[in-house]
Amino acid sequence: MPRTALTNAREIVVKIGSQLLATARRPRGGGEPRLAVDTRFIGAIARQVAGLHADGRRVTLVSSGAIAAGCAELGRADRPTDVADAQAVAAVGQRRLMTHWHDAFARVGLGVGQVLLTRTDFDDRLRFLNLHNCVTRLQAMDCVPIANENDTVAVEELRFGDNDLLAALLSNAVHADALVILSGVAGLLDGGGAVIPEVSDLLAASAQVRADRSGWGSGGMGTKIDAARIVVGAGATCVIAGGRQRDVVARVLAGEAEDAGTLFVPAARRLDARRRWIGLTARPAGGVTVDAGAARALAGGGASLLASGITATTGAFDRGDVLLVRDAAGRELARGLSNYAAAEVRLLQGRQSGDFARILGRPAYSAVIHRDSLVLTG
Repeated sequence: MPRTALTNAREIVVKIGSQLLATARRPRGGGEPRLAVDTRFIGAIARQVAGLHADGRRVTLVSSGAIAAGCAELGRADRPTDVADAQAVAAVGQRRLMTHWHDAFARVGLGVGQVLLTRTDFDDRLRFLNLHNCVTRLQAMDCVPIANENDTVAVEELRFGDNDLLAALLSNAVHADALVILSGVAGLLDGGGAVIPEVSDLLAASAQVRADRSGWGSGGMGTKIDAARIVVGAGATCVIAGGRQRDVVARVLAGEAEDAGTLFVPAARRLDARRRWIGLTARPAGGVTVDAGAARALAGGGASLLASGITATTGAFDRGDVLLVRDAAGRELARGLSNYAAAEVRLLQGRQSGDFARILGRPAYSAVIHRDSLVLTG
């Protein structure tokens, strides 16, 4: 896919890593360098976003850096390892970080709106829709939405783990055409250390990943490829680029120069908002295993999941929850909304739909997952 396609992106999410926002500065009176927020970098991003805004393009930022900013304000040299310490430092840093973003965007004539999120904001369909509405309204008010994980309240089961995943899920929520992930490295590198300009095979890309990460970041290249997988699976474009390149956001979205990061080619299909949520956003509440016949029917497209093809059921899910559909070897095939609770699916699995009303004692759906609520993901 040529990079010129990026010039057509109108709804854009830009994710900025902590290592780009934190810098070491030596005090004027001398002494050891101290951690500080890189306000020059923030100003450069604000100017580029303002240029895109003037062109009628809508940008949502995902800004890491709350813990780094909190450490800078509190005079801490190292990232806290204790959970309570990290939450408290993030509470201090998030205010400081937003002040820097506010000041930078005020200089280019735009406002900002803070959007703090946890993982459950994307799992719940109503909150997911409210998030979309909030971001859309902020943009209509000439305010740039700036999202971050709500570190002050997030516990393990509510966490994203890193802001790469948050950015990918937010891209689905706002129906983004493109996600630009700004990193401390220039893109996905090959074995010789050169940037891979374009990726169409995500499995091959994953094999290139090293396990290292920056001292302030919570992710690494692996989490960025995971984020790219979510975005391109919905039919949108993802680029991983070095954030220190001059005018990198503007250059990437102008389709310029193959050295401006790694482009991940989107899937041929373009999922609508509902299917993005079902297949690529909400966490499954349970799962079913299907036999070879059902797996072939689903792979062919356009088929509903019938109980006759289900061989096993896992989890404690309710009607309307997202289910993960696997084949006998454990490979993911699809995700979809269940018409039945877990206990009912266990009663119905392997049975024909004509028996459902008698088994349940009430009128019943013919499919466990209707084709209109099923998304192929394998």
